[in-house]
Amino acid sequence: MERRYDIVTPEEIDEGEATDAYFERTEEILEGEGVNPSVVADVGEAVGEPHVFAGLKDAARLLEGTGVDLYALPEGSVFEKAPVMRIEGPYRNFGRYETALLGFICKASAVATSAARLKAAAGDASVVSFGTRREHPTTAAMIERSAHIGGADGVSNVAGARAVGLEATGTMPHALVISMRDQVRAWKAFDEHVDEDYPRIMLCDTYDDEKKESVAAAETLGDALEGVRLDTTGSRRGSMREIVEEVRWELDVRGYDHVDIFVSGGIGIDEIIDLRDVADGFGVGGSMASVPPVDFSLDIVEVEGELAGKRGEKSGRKEVYRDDDGEHVVPADEAERSDYVQVLDDGEVVRDFDADEARGRVLSSFELIEEAVEDA
Repeated sequence: MERRYDIVTPEEIDEGEATDAYFERTEEILEGEGVNPSVVADVGEAVGEPHVFAGLKDAARLLEGTGVDLYALPEGSVFEKAPVMRIEGPYRNFGRYETALLGFICKASAVATSAARLKAAAGDASVVSFGTRREHPTTAAMIERSAHIGGADGVSNVAGARAVGLEATGTMPHALVISMRDQVRAWKAFDEHVDEDYPRIMLCDTYDDEKKESVAAAETLGDALEGVRLDTTGSRRGSMREIVEEVRWELDVRGYDHVDIFVSGGIGIDEIIDLRDVADGFGVGGSMASVPPVDFSLDIVEVEGELAGKRGEKSGRKEVYRDDDGEHVVPADEAERSDYVQVLDDGEVVRDFDADEARGRVLSSFELIEEAVEDA
């Protein structure tokens, strides 16, 4: 039977079927040989600059019930070269899950890192995740949770936000204005029909000059108007900074200095840095959600108590910690401290996964992200 959508089901993921074929072959061979060695495996990648770790919740649920022990940096931890996870247990118990495991954390960590960098660049201006339309809809919850962990001030996908306990936010699309064939009518209708607790931020670039529409929106809604959004298409932009400065001027001289200006459409770190002193917020799409995944890998570093790292990998069990001197990766038997927490004990989840706590961890380490952004 043809599937309605080209997606792998949660049941297939749980059964280890969302895997590369050679892991199935490996399992078959090891089973045929009667081999199921106890191993230690590192999961990580030396990335060279501060990144944010995310996706641990899904990774832990994937390995739940496999009988392995899992240690990891808490979500929201900033890392540069350290393995973010360590798995201990019989290899055949978890080997077929490697593909999905990496998929869960590679993209989530990339989105969280991008969100953190964008927010670091924005300073006091707000940053909202607008990027799920650029990605497969089945990843919307992951994107919005990771963006929130990374420091985004809001997310836009309704189902994605709901799935991870967040509330979606947004303004209005050009489709509303065009469907009503009139900006003023669309603004009034929004104010009339949308719950009064929802921010009155009007789109002001559909048919006329941005400053003309912004002034008209302010005159239409008065004190109720909280902000205007400028989503000017690239072919009509010219200098976006000059556009924002003109809108700010025209609003202020008419007494509408309480109206914020939000900018969206093709926004990345460079655009935010250029506009952060004149804009109050940014809606960010592809540069948050569509970034390349972190290239994590899973590598066995110990087999039956014997050192066994492949070429290019440091053998043996390790511990990781960060102090004022930076990040440290040391042999486990030499470690006096560790930032790893135990996530699974014999396959049982022993840790909660609070996205707000992870977000706080990112924000408390924000100086590392800010330095990386300013040095880029």
